[in-house]
Amino acid sequence: MYMSSTMPVFAVSSMFFHEYPCPEIFSYVSAAGLNGMEFWPETPHFWLRDCPVDEVLACRQDHPEVPAITVHAPILDLNPCSVNPRVAAVSVEYAVKSLRLAEKLGAGVVTVHPGRRTAKRPPSDADFVRFDRYIAALRKAAAGMDVKVSMENMEPIVNSLLCTPTRMRDLLDDEPWLFFTLDVAHAIAGPPDDLFRYIELCSDRLANVHISRIEGKRLHLPLDNSPAMAQVVLALRDHGYAGSLTLEIEDLNLGRPLTSQEKVSLLAADRAFLEQCYH
Repeated sequence: MYMSSTMPVFAVSSMFFHEYPCPEIFSYVSAAGLNGMEFWPETPHFWLRDCPVDEVLACRQDHPEVPAITVHAPILDLNPCSVNPRVAAVSVEYAVKSLRLAEKLGAGVVTVHPGRRTAKRPPSDADFVRFDRYIAALRKAAAGMDVKVSMENMEPIVNSLLCTPTRMRDLLDDEPWLFFTLDVAHAIAGPPDDLFRYIELCSDRLANVHISRIEGKRLHLPLDNSPAMAQVVLALRDHGYAGSLTLEIEDLNLGRPLTSQEKVSLLAADRAFLEQCYH
């Protein structure tokens, strides 16, 4: 292990500002002192207006202080491993489109979800066949693109296809073109050692980190100066991670609706905490 001499990108998911138009989202990210954003196409102002890429490019030009951008492939209502072939097909199609969107936006990383068994039962051989088809489609689409496709670990629920460190490592070994997005909350929801096993086994392919805290059954909470979260950040630092640390916070889990300024203040506090951990 070694200590990185480079600071990571401090970013936030655009979905934290779900209710705002894209220009305002960029201004809030800037006001929080963050220098990156994970852009979700499903951000309503973008998604429901036929995905106006030029508007997001204009936002990027207007905010050079937020230079780093990644993309999260669409996942709402979608499942690339669905037992329904039409649902599976459109889900794969949207994942492939997200790579093209990333290229247009100048984003270097696209985070994708692995999908899940439709029934709440352990995945079967047929589910993994569908998963292999999905991976093949991503592999083909990524060829020749200057975009990293980064697979996210899921929380350990019964129908999850990809929720253990060893399974993720096996996938990365089988697919040398593929990268890894570590979702800290999903990992913490599993066995006690899983989070640090993900870092130990997969840090060589780590392209993005979704960082948030959990409390009981509530996932994706602010870091809130948590000593446990500090240990996570230190482990990433000591493994040389210098990519995006993306605050993925579910505002519906915060007890009450927050104003835009409250959201900015929350992010600024978490960003300061992350910076302190990396110094």
